[in-house]
Amino acid sequence: MESLSFWLVFVSAVVALNVSPGPDMMYIVSRSLNQGTRAGVASAIGVCSGALVHAVAAALGLSALFAASALAFTVLKWVGAAYLVYLGVRAILSAGEVTAAPAARPPATAWQCWREGVLIDVLNPKVALFFIAFLPQFVRPGHGDPAWQIFGLGLALVAVSVVVEVTIALLAARAAGALAANRRLSAWVSRSLGAMLIGLGARLAFSGSKA
Repeated sequence: MESLSFWLVFVSAVVALNVSPGPDMMYIVSRSLNQGTRAGVASAIGVCSGALVHAVAAALGLSALFAASALAFTVLKWVGAAYLVYLGVRAILSAGEVTAAPAARPPATAWQCWREGVLIDVLNPKVALFFIAFLPQFVRPGHGDPAWQIFGLGLALVAVSVVVEVTIALLAARAAGALAANRRLSAWVSRSLGAMLIGLGARLAFSGSKA
């Protein structure tokens, strides 16, 4: 019973994390709406792959070392913010292309969507700090090496995230049918999501160093 309660709390916290608005969510929804199921799922898997990198880093203690370095945090924060702004600007510009000539814009490949999803997650220092703040809370004395526990918890977090974020991608992709029939609405959605990504990038850039 104790183990069941433990995993219920853990899974509930992970689900709440995944459905909260953020750069990852905005990117997955944007790709799903603009390019459909394949791109959305590839983006979701990419984001979760980035989370796996953070899980491994947390288990090895690298995230703790990174968190202790103000310079490393600041550099990665600005790189990640710039990347979010770049994606946001690109989404806004692509909205104009949708309105003018939708067939003229080559869609991103699944590989590109996956790669961008990885970068969005890996380049967000707040995710690294989340892993070193969140996972140790679920380390249980007497259940083995804490590093291995953190690694196992990280894998469980990624597994839950895959289910949640792929589901979000599939739901958003279904909504893409309505957008395809209305190019003006599609362009408006692309601009709105692009603006959100730019806003999230600015928020990341000007947030406190380790808040």
